[in-house]
Parts: sequence; C-alpha cells; structure tokens
Amino acid sequence: MSPMVDGWMGDDWFHNGAFRQTMLDYFTGQTATKNDEDPVAMGDRDYYAEFLSAGSVGGYIARYGLDTLPGVKKLMEHPAYDSWWQGQALDRILAARPLTVPTMLVVGQWDQEDSYGAPAVYRALEPKDTGNKMLSLVIGPWRHSGVNYDGSSLGVLKFAGDTGLQFRRDVMKPFLDSHLKTGAPAFDTPPVLTYAVNADKWQRHDRFPAGETVNLYLDDRFSLSLNAPAAKAAHDDYVSDPAHPVPFVPVPVNVRDRTVWGPWLVSDQRHASVRPDVVTYVSQPLKAPLQIHGQPEANLFASTSGTDSDWVVKLIDVFPEENSAQPDLAGLQLGIGMEIFRGRYVKSFEKPEPLTPGKAERYRFLLPGVNHVIPAGHRLMVQVQSSWFPLYDRNPQKFVPNIFTASLQDYQKATQGVWRDTQRPSHIAIPVVGGAAAARAALNN
Repeated sequence: MSPMVDGWMGDDWFHNGAFRQTMLDYFTGQTATKNDEDPVAMGDRDYYAEFLSAGSVGGYIARYGLDTLPGVKKLMEHPAYDSWWQGQALDRILAARPLTVPTMLVVGQWDQEDSYGAPAVYRALEPKDTGNKMLSLVIGPWRHSGVNYDGSSLGVLKFAGDTGLQFRRDVMKPFLDSHLKTGAPAFDTPPVLTYAVNADKWQRHDRFPAGETVNLYLDDRFSLSLNAPAAKAAHDDYVSDPAHPVPFVPVPVNVRDRTVWGPWLVSDQRHASVRPDVVTYVSQPLKAPLQIHGQPEANLFASTSGTDSDWVVKLIDVFPEENSAQPDLAGLQLGIGMEIFRGRYVKSFEKPEPLTPGKAERYRFLLPGVNHVIPAGHRLMVQVQSSWFPLYDRNPQKFVPNIFTASLQDYQKATQGVWRDTQRPSHIAIPVVGGAAAARAALNN
C-alpha cells in the first residue's frame, strides 16, 4: 500500500532529480528524536517565506542544524541518481527476481508522497505474470494512505460512497483470505482495479494502461489540439525568477496542516494559471466524455536562457464555470496528473550537465497513474512552469555542481521557451479509452 520504491526517481525525497525539501520534517522526526513526532524546530511559520529566506536548501539545513543528521548528510552527498540510489530501488531489485508470491499493489491517484512506487513495481513485475493471475494493481481516488481511512471524499471532491471501505471489504480482504486462510473460498482477483473519477465507479481491466496513446499537442493561441503543429518555428516565453517562485498551494504554506498537505493534489490550480510565469494551454469544452486510463507522458520541448532549469507539467480537468448543484466545484482546475523534471538530468540521471542557453531539449517523463473521466462540457488544460515551491527546492537556473550548496549569487532569472512547431512538437501522450476516435469525438478536432 502506497509503497515508497525509489526515493530519487519519484517517491518521497526527489522527483526526477528535484528535491522535496518539505520532507526534511520527516527526517527530523525519524532520526533526531525517539518519539517520532518532532519536525524541524522552525515554529509555526510560513514554509514559503522560511525556505526563501534561507536561500538554498543547504542554507535551511544549516540554519536548523540538520546537517548533523546522517540521513540528511547522505542526501547532500548524493544529489544525482548514482549507484547509492540505484542499489536501493525496489523496482530494480524485484525486476531481477522471479514472481512467486501473489502481489497486490495499492496506491492513490492523488498520492502526494509516493505516486511513483506502485506503477513502477507493476511495470517491473507485469512481464513475469504470464497468466495474468499473480499481480494486481489498484488505484483509488485517495491521498497517500487514504485507502486506510474514509474514502468518501478528498478535498472538495465527493465520491459514490466510502471508496476505501469498498475496496478493503470487497477486494482486499477476500484477496488476503483466499491466500492466508485455510478453507477460504478462492477469489477472482482483478489484474487491474481502478476507480473512474467523475464516473464514480470501480472498473476492472486486464492491463494497465487500458487506454491507447493519443498525443495532445500544445497549439497556438494557447490552445490544445490532436493535430501536430504546422509552424516551422513557434514558442511561448515566460520569465522564471527564483526570487518569486510559483507556490504549489497558495501562500501562506503550512505543510504540517493535514487539511493542506493531505489533499493538496486536488487543490484548485487557478492560483497558478493566473501568474505570468506559468504558461497555460486549454481546450474548447469537450463534446463527449474522455476517459484517461494509464500514465500520461509529458513530451516537453523547452529552452532556457540559463544553464539549468526545472520543468513542471500539469494535466488539468477544468470544470464548467457554473455549477448550481455544487458551487465549490464551479470553475475548479483539478490536477489529473502533475510532475516535475530537473533539467540538468535530461541526458543522464547519473551525470548532470549544464544546459545550452537557447537550445530546446526534449523532456520526457511520466505523470502519475490515473483513471479519470473528463465529462462533456469540461475542458482540458496543460500548465507549464519552472518552480513548485516550497515543496521542491528552487533551481538556481545557473548550473552548479550541487544545488544543495548553491550560493545566493547563483540564483538568476531566466527566459523560458515552450516550443510547439514541426521539429519541436510539445505534447502530452495520454492513454485514452477508445483511442483516437474517442479523443476526436470529445475534442472535436
């Protein structure tokens, strides 16, 4: 359940090389005290202002003496995906072993801590399950560990009953009973079980993804299209300023508040879409429902005037502006899948390199696994930005050997370019149930 599988690639500590600095509270609680309760002793302060005032994350670590903790020392010694990280990646370990134990992997669509782990292990083990009987993947409409609690809602979203109880009672317990209790009846375990968000029902499939890949292109006039761009050279620019990073939730940010941290991935993204350092592409209202089942893949062609950069890509379900039945959903920009990539690793996760100013590179990375139905009348949106603070440490936008120890002078403004032309067609590869025909019926193009 909610497994932490690879702490560098996409679970607790890093995502594609970008450091999740708010997890330092966890390090302190786990290693500085015996009672597993005390976070960093910063008091009741705004995380956004506190991390910003400390400069680099290394400055924050030094401010509170966290560099005396062995775990924090290890992080600072291993900023890249070297053998130390690779050797503890559970999906790599399991991929080298036979699949002999019936295995069920459970994760939430909006797991704010470990969205990477379960799908990664599924990809590693699925080829070994030749009869499609030994491995099962479950994705529910939950936060991290939400499967263990009341699953009738998450943030402003409400579901058809207690989805956590439904899964534990109807699937998990019969699965465990069938294998662990003498005389228990056999259970037909679903190879893939996912909750279809907005359709409000559990669905069984033989494989993950169940959708067929369709490319959704960033188009001119900040729109989205199923047609590849025809322009010979086209890009949209914005200025990324490390002194004013984009917050992951509206400031002030209190990560210790469970009402903030638990459901933040379903928080309204309008606070970001109105910023000048976030470029936004949006479709026309859908003509028919569109079901995404799998892991969307960002294919971003982007350039920077600096020598390093972060890239955040968000795939968003935009609700209609009017909703008399549930006004708190009116106009909601709901993240379907959102992820970050640190530019220095575009060619190698093990050996970071400076980016060439002005050169568009192709950044390919997976978004979290989902089963999400965008109803007719909703719109699809893609947001691109270069900071996600203070959840992730700021990229100086100037290449330095180790961002943990960047100096204040290293943090520089940069002009970012999002490319959308014939040679650099930025797009999201989305797994659509029904494939291209269903996508064209929904997007009417």
